Amino acid sequence: MDKAPQVRLHSTAHYFLEGLNEIGIEYLFCNLGTDHAPLIEEMARWRKAGRKLPATVLCPHENTAMHMAAGYAMVTGRGQAVMVHVDVGTSNAAVAAHNICRGRIPLLLMAGKAPYTVRGELPGSRDTYVHFIQEPFDQGAIVRNYVKWEWTLPSGIVTKEVLRRAHTVAHSDPQGPVYLMLPRETLTQTWDAAAVCSFPEERYGAARAGAADAGAISAIAERLLAARHPVLITAYAGRNRRAPGVIEELARFAGIRVFEFNPAYLNLSRASPCWGGLLPGRHVAEADVGLLVDVDVPWIPSDTRENPQTWWAHIDVDVVKERFPIWGFPSHLRLPGDSVLILGQLLEALKSRAMPAFRDGAAKRLEAMAREHGERRAQAAKFAADKGATDAVNPHYLCAELGRALGEDDILVNEAIRNAGVVFNQVVRTRPGTSLGFSGGGLGCSAGMALGAKLARPEATVVQVVGDGSFYFGNPSSTYAVSRQYRLPIFTVVLDNAGWSAVKEATLRMYPDGESKSIGEFQARLAPGVDFARTCEAAGGYGESLSDPDAAPEAIGRCLEEVRSGRPAVLHVKIPVL
Repeated sequence: MDKAPQVRLHSTAHYFLEGLNEIGIEYLFCNLGTDHAPLIEEMARWRKAGRKLPATVLCPHENTAMHMAAGYAMVTGRGQAVMVHVDVGTSNAAVAAHNICRGRIPLLLMAGKAPYTVRGELPGSRDTYVHFIQEPFDQGAIVRNYVKWEWTLPSGIVTKEVLRRAHTVAHSDPQGPVYLMLPRETLTQTWDAAAVCSFPEERYGAARAGAADAGAISAIAERLLAARHPVLITAYAGRNRRAPGVIEELARFAGIRVFEFNPAYLNLSRASPCWGGLLPGRHVAEADVGLLVDVDVPWIPSDTRENPQTWWAHIDVDVVKERFPIWGFPSHLRLPGDSVLILGQLLEALKSRAMPAFRDGAAKRLEAMAREHGERRAQAAKFAADKGATDAVNPHYLCAELGRALGEDDILVNEAIRNAGVVFNQVVRTRPGTSLGFSGGGLGCSAGMALGAKLARPEATVVQVVGDGSFYFGNPSSTYAVSRQYRLPIFTVVLDNAGWSAVKEATLRMYPDGESKSIGEFQARLAPGVDFARTCEAAGGYGESLSDPDAAPEAIGRCLEEVRSGRPAVLHVKIPVL
């Protein structure tokens, strides 16, 4: 006689944890609330039973959680998960969602929802005041502008399919964040294990960008073979660590000047003779052939003269910029795809067709670029030779000293905003993965990114360079609490000009002879005398203030010694006030 089928009942929370394991989530960056009780209980059961589940990183603020996940993904290429609390946690995460969307970083953002039953009709029903007030009509709308996909888990029976779908969308090119909402009653439902299916990556995984059509490659190659002033502008090709090497080889072979405008990654060794710097400037007008490669904003049209005769090709994982309501940059030929594969195709096409005249012209351009690079390095050294004065340390000098103190594999996270160019030019990074910027407009990202980078590469020293305004936005008390709890020491350098220089500069650009200038008031000065170093000390870290430029090398050395011994450190530097 046949035996009755064995029924094994588990909660949705159980299958949810199984699903996270199946999609390869290593870390859950969490800011939890009452909506997560079923998950917290299930995690405890798993830990008691010795079962594997993603490691939780508890973050006192959602900004830290989101940007930690972003930094980890930028370094590893593997998107992680963030868990926040209903609508309020989602609201706190929204600025980071903007940055992560603009940065095309894979991330699974999840939030609970206020229970929908009121009188105890189901397990998980409302049992406290906030369950009544934390329910908007459309919670997903808070981040819908910044995610590729959003949904509410309708039933525990589809938990694993929904997680696979979310992961696949996030990791498909162009990558980006997704948002999943989890009702508390749904997390408590029980289902037979035989009814909850798995969805393996080999059958349901992400779609990747590929190579280009041979005809398109040929068209670009023909233009480059005849070019006299070719340029390449990029920002985020370096998300693929192979990109800097491919760009370097192509640029050297074809004599192409390479510019990084607002770089989110290191896209080319900044010691390369082909690296033209951060501002393409006059070269936009001089170019006869231009390549836009994985870049959103290659220059600012209002202050950059363009040449209508320049022929532009755009090679990009996101060539159409569908999330930009208006874009406005030229491209005669658009090649959507993997820039590493496409540039490799282009290099091979050039090598197969290059005649002696082309090779000679490219070599001469390379010689000219090497001279220009040397001149820029000499100019940078000249800027850095001026140490500044007491309470007005020269950022060029400080950053040059910082650059000398770092190893080649150490990671720079740059959120210096108006001093970002100074940081990139003076702290010269040469190796893939050692320079991180950001693509969005939500300030306060670099602290969490630095923590995430340190989690991904614990052997590296991670240095965050940030302005005082962005330091505030980064929720520093949360940053150093996480640094201490999870033993992730980072070195923060705060360039304190006592306010928002971007606000002042924007006003002067629009009204160069206006009343704001005449009275010297730009609504940009922040509270004087704040000691940022104490924020790190409050969490058991090391803090030091620097106002004497002569003391800079020793102060940097002391901070790095503390970081390398396991403590976070903040160096609060007084630079010229805005």
